[in-house]
Amino acid sequence: MGVKAALPRYEFYFYNVVLCMAMLWAARWIFDVSSSNSNRKTFKTSVQSGWYYSGRKMDTADVEWMMWFSMFREHIIFALSGHVIFAKICTLLAPQYRSLVFMVYGMLAVFTSMGWAYVTLILSHCVLLYSISLVKLRWLCFVAGLTTLATFKMEPFISWQAGFVSGSFELRPLLFYGGCGFTIMRCLSFALENCERKDGNYSILELLKYNFYLPFFYFGPIMTFDKFYIQANNPNLTRKNGEMWNISIQALLNLGVIMIVAVILHFMYILTIPSDMKLLKHISDWALAGLAYLNLVYDWVKAAVMFGVINTVSRLDHLDPPKPPKCITMLYVFSETHFDRGINDFLCNYVYNYLGGKHDNVLDELIGSLCTFGITALWLGPSWVVFIWAFLNCFGLNFELWIAKFFTMEPFISIEVS
Repeated sequence: MGVKAALPRYEFYFYNVVLCMAMLWAARWIFDVSSSNSNRKTFKTSVQSGWYYSGRKMDTADVEWMMWFSMFREHIIFALSGHVIFAKICTLLAPQYRSLVFMVYGMLAVFTSMGWAYVTLILSHCVLLYSISLVKLRWLCFVAGLTTLATFKMEPFISWQAGFVSGSFELRPLLFYGGCGFTIMRCLSFALENCERKDGNYSILELLKYNFYLPFFYFGPIMTFDKFYIQANNPNLTRKNGEMWNISIQALLNLGVIMIVAVILHFMYILTIPSDMKLLKHISDWALAGLAYLNLVYDWVKAAVMFGVINTVSRLDHLDPPKPPKCITMLYVFSETHFDRGINDFLCNYVYNYLGGKHDNVLDELIGSLCTFGITALWLGPSWVVFIWAFLNCFGLNFELWIAKFFTMEPFISIEVS
């Protein structure tokens, strides 16, 4: 038993060592390609000034990374640092009011960055869904929540609501849709939890505390209301042994990953090279495989860093947030292909597990997965690409159950037992 138990871990480490060696070998080829072709015409638009002292330009093809870690880095650090400072002062002086301080600081930060019209729009949606939650009908809360979410995903409702927020702040459109979308999902979580409460209702103040918690406000992750309510109002703020050490290590790991990505963008141009089809025809197979792998992992790294930074701040506030996404190269079943664990927890808690039961009945599983991926498609924004992605994932999730059921029949079950 000891040998069998150790074998998977041994294979896991062996796989990672081989993968690292292969990636280092491929990186050498990619570096040669980026160095010898830096003056190509296709490179001039996206490869721009970078580290002067190293003589290397930077791959700026990813607008999102450039926006977060170059143009608006100071804004993010300033807002989150202010939150940490105010939260720490309140925790020391009046811990019973810390959730209220989180709300006040969050509302002030949102008002400062987006203006009073945006805050009013958010509050109107909160009041609307809170009023509907008082009826305590799950189906009505779902209809109201998903209809409201659709108003931020479909025209002409998008343009009409976006018209309330004007200005030249470049980050404003991104913050608008991020804050509105996550607000609706949080309000829906609150409404569904209020339906489950047997004695009375949660107050609208609890909804505002939950929604305007700044680290989660614009870009999540979504922490369901039941978990946030318990943790934010927990009077016992003692930490476990080694918890601060783990938080510090996590913060340093996030910083290290940001630095590694910066080095890759300066020395390998993994985002610009694939856009030059003529160049791709002449590069080696090692370089092509390395580019494919790095681009596959790069999107996961962005999400892992964003959620990692947010989670570090929330853990300082004595919360236990959803974990960052699992590395995409370590996923091998459809049931684990969730990119955002906050959204995954939300859907599993309120839709997938609620409708799918124990996930051993084919019909219940089909209904639960169809509803889950239907809401996911609405969340991502209805389009043919999203519909195809949702269909393939929904089919794969059900296909796994069909195969499992098939092999429980004779003669396969007898063969397996023997």
